[in-house]
Amino acid sequence: MNPYQQRNSQYKDFAASELFCPKCRQAMPVRERLLLVLPDGDLYDYRCVRCGTSLGEKRVKNQQPIQIVY
Repeated sequence: MNPYQQRNSQYKDFAASELFCPKCRQAMPVRERLLLVLPDGDLYDYRCVRCGTSLGEKRVKNQQPIQIVY
């Protein structure tokens, strides 16, 4: 792995710790909650710790395709 690929691999998966909440009117800590398990990856929802408002979502794609066994 060359230095450029190594540098970019450390930024592959971000997780938000705070996002702006329009209801609380300030940046608030968030909880990451698994919403859906999809064939091509997982869908997560970010919720405000104080009021529970949904502040965003993140989709994490699977590295390897899922094999269906019949």
